[in-house]
Parts: sequence; structure tokens; C-alpha cells
Amino acid sequence: MVWLILGLAIFLGAHSAQIFAAGPREGAIRRLGPGPWKGLYSLVSLAGFGLIIFGYSQARGGPSLYALPPALAHLTFALVWLGFICVVAAYWPANHIKRLLGDPMVFGVGLWALGHLLANASAAALALFGAFLVWAIADYVSLRSRARSLPAAAPAKAVNTELVVVVGSVLAGVFALWLHRLLIGVAPFD
Repeated sequence: MVWLILGLAIFLGAHSAQIFAAGPREGAIRRLGPGPWKGLYSLVSLAGFGLIIFGYSQARGGPSLYALPPALAHLTFALVWLGFICVVAAYWPANHIKRLLGDPMVFGVGLWALGHLLANASAAALALFGAFLVWAIADYVSLRSRARSLPAAAPAKAVNTELVVVVGSVLAGVFALWLHRLLIGVAPFD
């Protein structure tokens, strides 16, 4: 579990610089330059992500810390499905979801984490998904408070929102039915 915790600290720490250390972060960007900063940020994030994967694979399983009703599996898929839609909305221009949420990527990560907490009750799952949920809430609150100073977004278009929902739904279905088993080793619907 040490590797998982270390990976979470590195990955979420790097992704929290703007929340908790905006001044030092901006100073580092000025000193290093935007390109080198992005490179360093990417390397640190990849190292943390790699440690999360390795650590979770080592710590995975174990006894359940709390009882989970089987019906929560349906709620888990609903939350993760909405999370996929939010992630697609983050990168799709002029859609109503982005306009409503401001930062649908972070919101989607929070939905993913909450959904997985409802389906996994081991210590490793609580550490992984709990840490991401706490980070997503803190980052979303921080982003929303900073959003007041950003320029207005482009007007949303219904067709873009519809495409976001369709593409996000297809990606969620493909991941749940095939890729989750291939990449994670767990089939959500078996």
C-alpha cells in the first residue's frame, strides 16, 4: 500500500499545485518557462500515475471494510457513465455541459471516484478512490472560485451537447463491456 500512497501523493500533489500553491507554481513557470514546466509536470504526473497503478495492483483485494448492497453496482455504472460524458464535454467545444459545470473534467473524475467507492470496499480502493474524490471536490471548488475571473465561454450549441452525450455514452459502454476487463482485470457486469 506504500507504493499506492506514494503514487497518490505525487500525482495528486502535482495536480494540486494550482489549488494550494498557485504563487510558487507561477514562479516556477516563469523561471523554467512554459515548455519545460509542462515537461516536468508531465514527468512527475507520469511517475505518480505509474506508482498508483503498481501500488494498486499490489494492494488490491483484501477484506471488505464495509458491506456493499449489490444494487450499488447499477448506481456505480450510472455515475461512471456520467463521468465519461463529463470528460468528453471537457474537450468538446461549445456544449451545454461545459457551460453548466465550468470544468467537467474534474467533475467527471469525482463521479468516477464516487461510483467506484460504491462498488469497492477494500482498504486499497478506499485509498485510491477516496483520494481522487477528495481531490476532485477540492479542485472543483477551487476552479469554480477562479472561474469568476475568466472570460465568458462560447455560446453552447444543442448539437454539440448531443454529440458529447452520444460519444461519452459509447466510450463508457466500450470501456465497461471490454476495456475494463482487459486493462483492469475486472468485468463490471459479470
